[in-house]
Amino acid sequence: MPFNTQDTASATGTVFLVGAGPGDPDLLTVKALKLIQQADCLVYDRLVSDEIVALADPAAEKIFVGKKDGYHSLPQNQINQLLIDLASSGKKVVRLKGGDPYIFGRGGEEAEQISAAGIRFQVIPGITAAAGCSAATGIPLTHRDHAQSVKFITGHLKQGDLKHDWHILAQPGQTLVFYMGLNSLGTISAKLIEHGCPPDMPAALVQNGTTVNQRLLTGTLSNIELRCKQAEFASPSLIIIGSVVSLAQTLGSWPDEAETLIQGFSEEFQQVLRAV
Repeated sequence: MPFNTQDTASATGTVFLVGAGPGDPDLLTVKALKLIQQADCLVYDRLVSDEIVALADPAAEKIFVGKKDGYHSLPQNQINQLLIDLASSGKKVVRLKGGDPYIFGRGGEEAEQISAAGIRFQVIPGITAAAGCSAATGIPLTHRDHAQSVKFITGHLKQGDLKHDWHILAQPGQTLVFYMGLNSLGTISAKLIEHGCPPDMPAALVQNGTTVNQRLLTGTLSNIELRCKQAEFASPSLIIIGSVVSLAQTLGSWPDEAETLIQGFSEEFQQVLRAV
């Protein structure tokens, strides 16, 4: 049962599904910060940084329920029950998620179970990874000369199969942002090219976006998988595809590791590598 109140600080026996933003603690919303500081219990994911967890009351209970390298510290159904049990005991529970709870954060699944149990809850939106990573690297998600729409797409489905409408995704005039898609990067590139997307369509990877460990790698659909392997990019990484990626060279100031990959070769061969 969702509720609206201006005095959330006095609410007890409640679950707050809070977006922690893309990584940088300074990108927390004011409301998220207040709730983190007031929480009796903090239940948080892997993408929530230690700096953000440290903002909680030292006396608050802190429970890590994240996933790393395919290992879940708690299965989703047990996380749902944990939130219900904690709130049922009268605690103010902050369920802290990277980005926004309702954008590939399983916030909807958790809200359904919490609501079915008769527990009050409130959703606090956060800056989603696509908005944070694009701003941090100089890639506008929309631009009148490049993209009139943007699509947020999961690169990791429940059954492990990317059953997207690739014909629609390959259409021009849009920006595609794939979450959790690094392991499927080759499939994503191949499917888009197969359905009509130009092989030289710009693509970018942003690892640990908005943090001090941020990395940027650009390329094209035809070479981004190879460059990803060469640069040893790892999760969490966001995939951005579209002509807007080319604007990172003029609007961004973050170093592009694509240039590092081809240094050391002859100038002639560097030109070949840039064109691949």
